[in-house]
Amino acid sequence: MYGSGSIQAENTQSDGKSFEQLRNECLRKGVLFEDPDFPATDSSLFFSEKPPVNIQWMRPKELCSNPRFIVDSIDRTDICQGQLGDCWLLAAIASLTLRPDTLARVIPPDQEFDSRYAGIFHFQFWQHNKWLDVVVDDRLPSVRKELIMLHSASNNEFWSALLEKAYAKLNGSYEALKGGTTMEAMEDFTGGVGETYETKSAPNNLFTIMKKAIDRGSLMGCSIDITSSAESEAKTTTGLVKGHAYSITGLEEVSYRGQTVQLIRIRNPWGQVEWNGPWSDESREWNYIEKADKVRLQQNSLDDGEFWMEFGDFKKNYDKVEICNLDPDALTDETKHQWEVNVFEGNWIRGSTAGGCRNYIDTFWTNPQFKLELKESDDSHHLCTVVIALMQKNRRKLRKEGLDLETIGFTVYEAPDDEDHTGKDFFRYNASKARSRTYINMREVSERFTLPPGKYLLVPTTFQPHQEADFLIRIFSEKKATALEMGSKVDADLPPPPMPSPPEAETNEEKGLRRLFDQLAGDDQAISVRELQQMLNGVLSRRKEIQFEGLSLSTCHSIINLMDVDNTGKLEFQEFKVFWEKMKKWIMLFLTFDTDRSGKMSSYELRSALNAAGMRLNNQLLQLIGLRFADEKYEIDFDDYLTCIVRLENMFRAFQALDQFKRGRVKMNIMQFLMLSMNV
Repeated sequence: MYGSGSIQAENTQSDGKSFEQLRNECLRKGVLFEDPDFPATDSSLFFSEKPPVNIQWMRPKELCSNPRFIVDSIDRTDICQGQLGDCWLLAAIASLTLRPDTLARVIPPDQEFDSRYAGIFHFQFWQHNKWLDVVVDDRLPSVRKELIMLHSASNNEFWSALLEKAYAKLNGSYEALKGGTTMEAMEDFTGGVGETYETKSAPNNLFTIMKKAIDRGSLMGCSIDITSSAESEAKTTTGLVKGHAYSITGLEEVSYRGQTVQLIRIRNPWGQVEWNGPWSDESREWNYIEKADKVRLQQNSLDDGEFWMEFGDFKKNYDKVEICNLDPDALTDETKHQWEVNVFEGNWIRGSTAGGCRNYIDTFWTNPQFKLELKESDDSHHLCTVVIALMQKNRRKLRKEGLDLETIGFTVYEAPDDEDHTGKDFFRYNASKARSRTYINMREVSERFTLPPGKYLLVPTTFQPHQEADFLIRIFSEKKATALEMGSKVDADLPPPPMPSPPEAETNEEKGLRRLFDQLAGDDQAISVRELQQMLNGVLSRRKEIQFEGLSLSTCHSIINLMDVDNTGKLEFQEFKVFWEKMKKWIMLFLTFDTDRSGKMSSYELRSALNAAGMRLNNQLLQLIGLRFADEKYEIDFDDYLTCIVRLENMFRAFQALDQFKRGRVKMNIMQFLMLSMNV
């Protein structure tokens, strides 16, 4: 049973109806459920090819006379792999069968082929920090009345085939399940964070890490590598099986001949086939420990596939350890220790926040940034244990669109005191304190660190810049830690517009502008939007340092909206003079970032340019503005830059006026206001 803080799963059906609502509807109408969201068609099977044979979708009652959801009980030996390359999923399900409490969440009770049968079943999976309830009908892909995908050994048991169908629906199709890791499925079954260790190169405190994992209710497995397919499931002389998934069920320390010995308990899901070396069931080592320890450790010592090994022998014989650290929500109230968890969601958008890894220093700083504060060290030492996991979202589902896993990783720095987004120079001159071991094209990259208490800056990235993906960051810590997204504030520090100089005090530049203004203005001594366009294009074309093709009418409309204080729809010269002072500052800013004088600046530099102009935007707004104004080379020309900066100042001033006018009566989010006003 899940802990008292267990989270309710969200309904995923497109019509918003729950499993119970759909089942009751079918029972009332006397029909069997047919899932419109995952139809019994080829598109639910494959996205890149047509089925090689004629596949029929059949219900269990068409396949056998007495179908059952579960026969006797759920057991690892129930499951048989079908024609799909998803043995990773089978292995995860097999490990899950060892944890009935965890299994009960994935496979909710009260499902059977009885009087409440309506051709509908449901399962629950964790996806990106949410538990989702996935319903399916029970039409299963078959050839000649035989199931062709994952199925049970008993031909009248259907829980495993229906579980695989629900998981295929979650990921878009059966084909989307080809290729994966057991840890990926384990995370989707538990909401946990996975870690993998190579025993030959593991940290010295691996035993302590694993012992704490057991105390926290983590799921753990181990395996022996194979060098060829011929070695798969091959039994060694010591009774171990290569290429086979074992479960780790306990770690203990005992006094043996005056010395402390570390022991590990391992279970072979097959049963019977066991380790026959030191500390195996009948070995003489058991005769030299305290009787109470022997009774306690050997109480399950029958020929059941579970056995003890000395930890040194374990590291010599096994090659890989996988740990699935469980979220507190997935644990029982009796669990000895629980992780503290911080979770963030974000995305990399080309042109604004897809900066790539540290190799690309000019854009690396534009990636999303997160500040982590570790305040309290672990109980056992003066350092803080933290597991950081970076997961890219929905990539299996996106395979049918030609997208696959991006190559991802992350870097950790000692954080500066500022809580704003950290700029390029910081990363140019400061070395990282920790980082993921490698950049790799896996769904999740996770790493365990021990760091001194302090403030840290976490930067998740793709390897190459301009690669787009949504991501989830989870930070598991032994003690409570605080975390926040950097650069999340939206505000502006805009000085009041300067008073225009009187005519007698005008500079030579202003006198020249007045002569041009008077030539264009009518009797009302004001210029329209088209006349403003003509005037600015004429003036700016004489400035050789700016390469541009002219300001658009849209940009000039934005300028008049900003500067027309008397709402005439035109600009008088005094208003124009105030604008020109702003314009000169904005030109200097643009030239700072237009380093090659091409008339364009990198869209990745927009945050810096806006900060210098007194405006701070968060990642979401920068992403939207980048998509609106940047070209295919992630560059923004002068006209679009000016449109952007004028509109933003206009909107910030309008929001400030609205906020003052309606304070206490209307609550409006500044970000919503800017998005609506900027039309992005």
